[in-house]
Amino acid sequence: MTRAAGEKKEKVVATNRKAYHDYFIEEKFEAGIMLTGTEVKSLREGRANLQDSYASVKDGEAFLYHCHISPYSHGNLMNHDPIRVRKLLLHKKEIHKLLGKTQQKGLTLVPLRIYFSGRGKAKVELGLAKGKKLHDRRDTIKAREAGREVERAIKERK
Repeated sequence: MTRAAGEKKEKVVATNRKAYHDYFIEEKFEAGIMLTGTEVKSLREGRANLQDSYASVKDGEAFLYHCHISPYSHGNLMNHDPIRVRKLLLHKKEIHKLLGKTQQKGLTLVPLRIYFSGRGKAKVELGLAKGKKLHDRRDTIKAREAGREVERAIKERK
C-alpha cells in the first residue's frame, strides 16, 4: 500500500477503551469537531480524556458532552473551558440517521477516539452503542482469555 504525496498517517490523541467494555458497538461514524485554537494545541500535546463522555443530537445538530480537553500549557487568559459542549460536524443525512437510531430503545452515541486525520483535521470517531449487561461483560472477558490461551498454545508449539 503506497500513500499519495503529502498524505500522512492519522495520529490518535485519545481512545475510550471503557466504551468497548461497557457497550456493544454496532456502527461507527466519523465526525469533525469544532474547536478553539488552544483546544487544538492541547490536543496536539495529547491532553484529552473521553471517559464518561457522550454525544447526542439536539435541534438537528450533534454535540459532544463531558469530553475533557485540558487547558493549553502555554495559554493565557484566553484559554478554553476544559469540559465545554462541543459541536460535531456531520452531514445532514448522517444526523437524521443518528437521530432515528438513538431514539430506539437502548442505543446511544459514544465517542470511541479523537484523532488527527492525515490532513491535520481533528476528528471524533463515534460509535452507535448498545449497553452490555453484567453477564455480557463476563462473556467478553472469558472469550478474550480463551483467545490468549490459544495464542500461547500455538506459540509454545512453534
